[in-house]
Amino acid sequence: MKTKFAIGCLIQWYESNLVHEYFETLRDSIEVYDGNVMVDILVCSNQTLEQCIDEMTLLQCVETIQDSAKLYGFNVTTTSNLVTIADYRRTFNETFCNQVDVLVWGESDMLVPKQMFISLDYLHSNAESPKYLATFGICKMWDESWKPLEHVEFTNKPFIEGDFKNWWSIPYTMTKQEMNEFNDKIEELQVTIISPHKFNGCGLVISSEIIKSGVNIPKSVFFIHEDTAFMMMTNKVLGNIPQYHFKNILIVHNRKHPNKRKFIKGEELFEDSELDNKRKLHKWYIKANKMCSENCYNLFNPMYKSYTWEDVKK
Repeated sequence: MKTKFAIGCLIQWYESNLVHEYFETLRDSIEVYDGNVMVDILVCSNQTLEQCIDEMTLLQCVETIQDSAKLYGFNVTTTSNLVTIADYRRTFNETFCNQVDVLVWGESDMLVPKQMFISLDYLHSNAESPKYLATFGICKMWDESWKPLEHVEFTNKPFIEGDFKNWWSIPYTMTKQEMNEFNDKIEELQVTIISPHKFNGCGLVISSEIIKSGVNIPKSVFFIHEDTAFMMMTNKVLGNIPQYHFKNILIVHNRKHPNKRKFIKGEELFEDSELDNKRKLHKWYIKANKMCSENCYNLFNPMYKSYTWEDVKK
């Protein structure tokens, strides 16, 4: 019996010029898999945190995302409520764990390998434990702790801060064609087990049995660091369950994509390469980031009281 998958992605209104690449590669990966893949896409038009330059542009951004999804055969749900990546992924896990065998965290700046669902179907059929995680090869990262996750053709390359030119670097924006050139070389899968667990949220694969056992993103993690909090919860509840890793299947996370943050009021004067500086323009971002980080790393501290959005507003 073929494995049933659900892949979910939250898209903020200001990512409208970015997501067609995610939709296109997701469609390609579904077309080569002869099983069932449920696709969940939530489009958020809320302006509580980031404000659009004007209301007409906001409407156009939402319509662009809707039209792009439709072009590739996907339906979307739109909300005007404040929804963060932590909120979305927590709800996605809860909603789909009883409907499918395996959950996948999508991301607006992610390129999906064509081989994703075929390889995961093989893994699910042969995994020793019903509770497991899985990851795919990534670009060259900033320190040695990430080395086990780096793609086999990337891991021996040098890390250069702010390197936008070399294909192996974090800031480089890779195309679908470039990703496929790496993945089309595969003759035999290279699968390892990573222990202790190490991953980011882009393309994380979670067997539904993990969520059914009670593991999820804590509600105290209300903004970011949801991947770290999920890893900590998994380890606390289930221990060091297998994390299977496809070393020679490349997944692309275009973190510094020039179209990632568009039409946000107050960010117009910044160059596309200054994405981090754009976010740091907003006082709420620095405060929420700090508070969410403290919440995450104090999950198991009985004397710690969690911050909330209300604390950010003060």
